[in-house]
Amino acid sequence: MVADRVIIVGAGMGGLACAIELAAAGAEVTVVERAPRPGGKMREVRVGESRIDAGPTVLTLPWVFEQLFERAGTRLSDHVRLQKAGILARHAWTDGSTLDLHADRQRSAEAVGALAGPASRRGYLAFCDHAQRIYETLQDTFLTQPANGPIGLSQRIGLGRMDRLMALRPFDTMWDTLGPYFPDPRLRQLFGRYATYCGSSPYLAPATLMLIAHVEQAGVFMVEGGMQRLADALETVARSLGVTFLYGRSAARLQLRHGRASGITLDDGQSLEAGAVVVNADPAHVFAHKDLKPEAAGAARSLSAVTWAMTAKTSGLPLVRHNVFFSEDYAAEFNALFARGEIPARPTVYVCAQDRDDSGAAPDGSERLLMLINAPANGDTKTLTPQEIRTCQARATQLLASCGLELSPDPEPAVVTTPRHFNGLFPGTGGALYGRATHGWSAAFQRPQAQTPIPGLYQAGGGAHPGAGVPMATLSGQLAARKLISDRGSMRRFRPAAIAGGTSTP
Repeated sequence: MVADRVIIVGAGMGGLACAIELAAAGAEVTVVERAPRPGGKMREVRVGESRIDAGPTVLTLPWVFEQLFERAGTRLSDHVRLQKAGILARHAWTDGSTLDLHADRQRSAEAVGALAGPASRRGYLAFCDHAQRIYETLQDTFLTQPANGPIGLSQRIGLGRMDRLMALRPFDTMWDTLGPYFPDPRLRQLFGRYATYCGSSPYLAPATLMLIAHVEQAGVFMVEGGMQRLADALETVARSLGVTFLYGRSAARLQLRHGRASGITLDDGQSLEAGAVVVNADPAHVFAHKDLKPEAAGAARSLSAVTWAMTAKTSGLPLVRHNVFFSEDYAAEFNALFARGEIPARPTVYVCAQDRDDSGAAPDGSERLLMLINAPANGDTKTLTPQEIRTCQARATQLLASCGLELSPDPEPAVVTTPRHFNGLFPGTGGALYGRATHGWSAAFQRPQAQTPIPGLYQAGGGAHPGAGVPMATLSGQLAARKLISDRGSMRRFRPAAIAGGTSTP
């Protein structure tokens, strides 16, 4: 029956998770994806004969995926192999100092102490405790539940647990909160960078985002064969449940019947009817529909990026999998990004060395690298010229050299992705990679929910609740499926599924 069908637009992580949840509950599901394969922002590109992750490179919170695979009657470990990183990331500054953060908290504390002294070591341990407290407070009350505003969150946490509520520090900026923990400016810069994991500025983001530090410290995982393998595995599981995938097809128009979503029209004019539609796309694109309230209008965009996927020989500072090279003036960097809408003259640079592990041993010959700098999300209004892109690359490699790393790129041209390219891949975003920026205490509550103002139309993805990042986008898909199932309670074939929060230390 048409009423039992669900169309999902977009095979990103939210769309894939939603498809699995709905199919496991008995729905007939079709996923429409304009790209030739699943993953959305989780994409890989080819440079010569090499495949390079050109989207997310960090996997955390594996319990999210373990539970999703279990819902489908299988196990994550049957489809992908994960390797836990011992070194979370290597950090370097232009003064020659370096710091490794480890999966082992005590080893990280010793490294912090060696860099900045005993007071910083104590500050780091206190910071970790605070970050863990925030995460444990929000895991089962916000991250895995529909957001119902600050009052509802307070009720879930418990008004009698005022210490937990106060620890969230939503009215304080991340940068100001880090000060007492880290008097050394390098450490404040390092831990402030977690705000960029959701495309935000540490000078404007609430201190609540410190929870990201705990998520990472609890485990960073590498997917054998690259991140794309996880998206491929989700597609395989979805197909095993009867989900149909239509690749290379775009949704041109939402169909409405009596004010309710009743299907979509594809770019070739074909009509697909359904009882409900889930859009796994940026809310700015979803809410562009004339029948939707402009809830996303005026929202500050999160960061975009300029990335170079390349093969190169390296020398100097030994790389591990994840490496961050900091600029000298962090305030100037974020002022350029958010106040002036410009790429910083001296950007912080992230390098994912995709052939490295904790040993830091270099492969023979060239290696696969993804180099990234943050950029403003203005890809719908500005196009970087070839000369501007070359200037960006020169500035990034100059910063690397100042920190002790030399790159010798191979003749094979790098695959460059700019905000303009990202806007083309993800329409309506300007190239923003994380939805709206998480600036101010209320930003987290202002992310769109699974249910849109149009009955029968739902949304999922990193721009929706609970937020950006691979696990959060996946949870958004599950929340959308759960809301749809709840709304269609009369459909006896649909069996509601709860989303558990895992353990406090995943």
